[in-house]
Amino acid sequence: METKTRTEYSARNTTVALLSRLTAIIMGYLLRVVFTHTLSESYVGVNGLFVDIIQVLSLSEMGVGTAITFALYRPIAEGDTEKQKSLMKLFRQFYRAVAVIVAVAGALLIPFMDVFIKDYENVEHLTLIYILYLVNTVCSYLLIYKKTLMDAHQLLYIGTFYQTMSWVLQDVLQIFVLVVYHDFILFLLINIATTVLCNVCISVRADKRYPYLKDKDAAPLTEQEKKGIFSNIRAMLMHKIGAVIVNNTDNLLLSAFVGLASVGGYSNYYLLIGSVRQMLNQVYQGITASVGNLGVTEDEGHVRQVFEAVFFIGQWMYGFAFICLFELLNPFIEISFGKQYVFPDVTVFVLCVNFFLNGMRNATLTFRDSMGLFWYDRHKAVAEAVLNLGLSLLLVNWLGLTGVFLGTLLSMALTSLWVEPYVLYKHGFHKSCAGYFGRYILYVVVIAAGWLATDWLCRELVVVGINDLWQILTGRLVLCIVAPNAWFLIVYGRSREFRFLLGKAKTLAKRHR
Repeated sequence: METKTRTEYSARNTTVALLSRLTAIIMGYLLRVVFTHTLSESYVGVNGLFVDIIQVLSLSEMGVGTAITFALYRPIAEGDTEKQKSLMKLFRQFYRAVAVIVAVAGALLIPFMDVFIKDYENVEHLTLIYILYLVNTVCSYLLIYKKTLMDAHQLLYIGTFYQTMSWVLQDVLQIFVLVVYHDFILFLLINIATTVLCNVCISVRADKRYPYLKDKDAAPLTEQEKKGIFSNIRAMLMHKIGAVIVNNTDNLLLSAFVGLASVGGYSNYYLLIGSVRQMLNQVYQGITASVGNLGVTEDEGHVRQVFEAVFFIGQWMYGFAFICLFELLNPFIEISFGKQYVFPDVTVFVLCVNFFLNGMRNATLTFRDSMGLFWYDRHKAVAEAVLNLGLSLLLVNWLGLTGVFLGTLLSMALTSLWVEPYVLYKHGFHKSCAGYFGRYILYVVVIAAGWLATDWLCRELVVVGINDLWQILTGRLVLCIVAPNAWFLIVYGRSREFRFLLGKAKTLAKRHR
């Protein structure tokens, strides 16, 4: 079998993942434009709201995927097939149970639809629509657990390829249905069919690559092994609860306190910001298994050096993306969906800062999860969730739409931004995290300077007489691509992290040749 280095696996996984996410963004944008212009605002809002409700129901997964993936890294590195079989058997049993729990819990929410939706009576077939969302979620748990084994073997690109093909097929069919029939029910049925098709294809590929998945004689795990796994699952459950409350209650609050139309407006911004976030997150998903392998085979000093390089990449990516999003979102939303969907600049700024701060956490979270350190900051997740709900409820009555997003930002700043790196450095690297926070402050200052300069240049476009929306969007895009990256290159061109990454790129190019 062909042997690759961790860098090569990471490069292939990341490249395929980025191309996949770019494809999904383009197709998702086209679908959203058609969706917005063929269905009413209520359906746009229902789509965003039900996605959040389903995310809350998915708490029953409890983060077991992360815990099992971490448990797989060592047996994979040691070539222990029997241990992999045992872990995957446990994983299969758990996901089947999750599918049942989600179905039952989801059904119990049906009588309370009027509580979640302020203008419930404006949407036809609402209960059926919700049931179809629920069925799609239940189907997503069937067979997909096998993808985790391929991901842990640093073969993320295989599952990503099948998912991308299914997304493209789904979006093309859904656009056709919306344009020709304007039928939201048929739109959702296509979603279910492609989910099942994708899971079956991934399952068949996994069975072919790892025939031992079909073996019925997998030995049970020892009590000590089970204890360790379930301890990690309990920790991940607390993280999942916190993440779901922080990330998936905004639409619920907007629907309950502001109205369903605000959910529709936010869903357009969420589509664009979320698409960029998901694309950049593919970089971290692409390296996760390699980091897991690194953690069980290398010393802490080398792992910390790689982390600092990954953190450096992240601040560049998310700083650049923050600047682009703030400057481009409103003209893009106005062109694509209409002026009635445009938010005030202050609201967009809060959304973009949220995006940036969340992105800056990704390097820490990737290494924390890959090194199995999620137990140490489990209480942080609950504290953040409580703060988020409390602050958002307080601020929504004062600031309305913006208050909900500001509550999310403040709760994160008070907890995750400092607790997660503290845990990683204390329990993973056994070093002080003072250097991390020093670099963090430096990165924020550099990004802020680049943003202020770029923002001034973008506003000068109107001063020089450019008023057409398409011209403004095009001019801002060019400025956002050139100005921040030129500034970052000037500042970081001689830094240790930049030279380290440049060396890795040269080594990878030589091996490729």
